[in-house]
Amino acid sequence: MGRLTGGDPSLLRRINSAVVLHALRGAQTPTLTELVHSTGLSRPTVEGVIEGLTESRLVVEVAPEPGDARRQGRPARRFRFHAEAGHLLGIEIGAHRVRAVISDLGGQVLDSLGLDVAESAGADDRIERVRTVVADLLRKTGVARSTLWAVGVGSPGIVEANGEVRLGTALPGWTGLPLGERLQRSFRCPVLVENDANVAAVAEHWKGAAVGTDDVVFVLAGLSPGAGSLIGGRLHRGFGGAAGEIGALHLLGRGVTPEHLLSTTGTPLHPLDEPAVARVFALAKEGDVQAKDAVERFLQRLVHDVAALVLAIDPELVVIGGWAAGLDGVLDPLRSELARYCLRPPNVVLSALGQEAIATGALRLALDHVEEQLFAIEQTSLSRL
Repeated sequence: MGRLTGGDPSLLRRINSAVVLHALRGAQTPTLTELVHSTGLSRPTVEGVIEGLTESRLVVEVAPEPGDARRQGRPARRFRFHAEAGHLLGIEIGAHRVRAVISDLGGQVLDSLGLDVAESAGADDRIERVRTVVADLLRKTGVARSTLWAVGVGSPGIVEANGEVRLGTALPGWTGLPLGERLQRSFRCPVLVENDANVAAVAEHWKGAAVGTDDVVFVLAGLSPGAGSLIGGRLHRGFGGAAGEIGALHLLGRGVTPEHLLSTTGTPLHPLDEPAVARVFALAKEGDVQAKDAVERFLQRLVHDVAALVLAIDPELVVIGGWAAGLDGVLDPLRSELARYCLRPPNVVLSALGQEAIATGALRLALDHVEEQLFAIEQTSLSRL
C-alpha cells in the first residue's frame, strides 16, 4: 500500500490502523522501528496506532528477543497481532450431518465437532441440530459466545446474499428458508451463508489441493453434483448465486437422473442414498455386468457436467470432492473422458480436505469478513483522501 496523506483524520486513523495491523500479521513480532520501516508511517503515528490497538486488545506486547538489548536503555519493544482476542466459527449443514469448526482471528483452528442428522429431518430440526453442535463445541473449547466475531455457513442450494435459500432440493423444507436470519438469532456477530460447493472451493484454495492455483473448479460429486469456481483467485457466484449448479443438467431428460443411471435392474434405484450407490460400485468392482454399466453411466454423466464447466471457465485445476470422490476408480475415468471433451484438459485431483472441506471453507468465509473489516480499505474511502 502506498503512503497516504491528507484527508479526514478519522479515516486516516482507520487506514493507519489497517496498515499497521497488516504489517504485524506479516512480520510475527516486529519492533516499533521495524513497523515504521515496513509501513512508511512516522514513528509517532505508529506509536499512537499501537497504543489504540493495544487498548482494543488487537495487539499485545511480547517479550524482547535475545539480542534486542541496547547499549543504553531498555530493549526494543516488540508487538504481535493478538489473534486470541476473538474467535471465528465455520458451520457445515449437510444431508447427513452438521459440523462446526472454531478458530482464532488468525484462522488457527482450535477444535471441531460434528453431529449426525437424519436425511429426512425438517428445517427446524436441522437448525436445532446446528445450535446443539455449536453449543457443544463452545463448551468443549471453553470459548465464550460473546467472543465470536463472525460465523460462516456452508449450505446446499442457491443462496441469496442475505442468507435466504432461494432453491434447495437436497434438504427437506430448505427452499425459501431464511437460513441466515434463523441462525442470526443465536449470535451477536455477522452470520454469512454460502453454497456448500462454493465454500469447499474456497477451502481447497486456502488449505487444500488448490493452494497456489487461482483458476479452479471444485466439484462436490454426489447424486446431484454441484460445483464452486474460483476465477483469478476469487469466488465466482454468478449474477444470482447459481453458478456451478451442474446438478440441474439432469432436468434435460429422465434417463439421466441418478436413480435411472445407477439402476442395475431396469427400474429406478430405490432407496437412492449413499449406501445404495456404494453397493452398486462394489458390485461393479467385483465384475457384475449390470453394475459396471450403471457405474459407467454415472461417471459419464459426471464427466458431462464437469466438462460443461471446464469448457466455460478453462480452469487450471479440477478438484473432485464429496462422497463420490471416495469411490474406487473415479479419478482415472474422469481424467481420460475430460481429455476427450475439453479443448485443454485440466489437471484433475481429489480433494485434500475430504469431509472437512465445507466447514473449513465456511470458516474461511468468516475469516475473510473479519480481515476485510480489519485490514481492507475500501476504494470509496480512498477516493475521499
